[in-house]
Amino acid sequence: MRIVLATHNPHKVAELQQIVAQARPDLEVVGYDGPEPVEDGVTFAENALIKARAAAAHTGLAALADDSGICVDVLGGSPGVFSAYWAGQKKDAAANLELLLDQLRDIADPHRTAHFTSTIALVLPDGREQVVEGRWPGRLAHAAAGAGGFGYDPIFVPDGQPAGEERSVGEFTSEEKQAQSHRARAFAELVPLLAAL
Repeated sequence: MRIVLATHNPHKVAELQQIVAQARPDLEVVGYDGPEPVEDGVTFAENALIKARAAAAHTGLAALADDSGICVDVLGGSPGVFSAYWAGQKKDAAANLELLLDQLRDIADPHRTAHFTSTIALVLPDGREQVVEGRWPGRLAHAAAGAGGFGYDPIFVPDGQPAGEERSVGEFTSEEKQAQSHRARAFAELVPLLAAL
């Protein structure tokens, strides 16, 4: 079965293709090359549905779309849906990361809690829709570490690591990230729905 992944972000395409391949090797994930819709939703779910609906309508295939971001508790959940544009409309990942670090410069470790959120929408050509969410809790480091991942990965330190051995997601292997990430957690919720297709 073919399913289209509704994103023009090559990092998300690669990550979700690997997650899907591990969970459902019978699914052929194809990239989306159609028009990019305006993401004017105010929640992750609204934006994921906007993208998935557009891809399903354009291709005639079942479509998956992810909308995700980092939510910082002391900032009231921001950047949230504005994660990709936190430093402006250019989607500059390095500038976004630096701005967030600057905003938290004087915030002590106990108050640097955050989580990554991934909301995945599945839209079928017959109009059926489903939305699932995955969260990856952790905290923000004071400086970037590691060259892996993308976006805010180099400053996000996930919960559950051994004391004294904590690493940012930027220091994870791609396999470690895919096993634990917010997208993997959201996709785990989606697997039973895909099985029913």
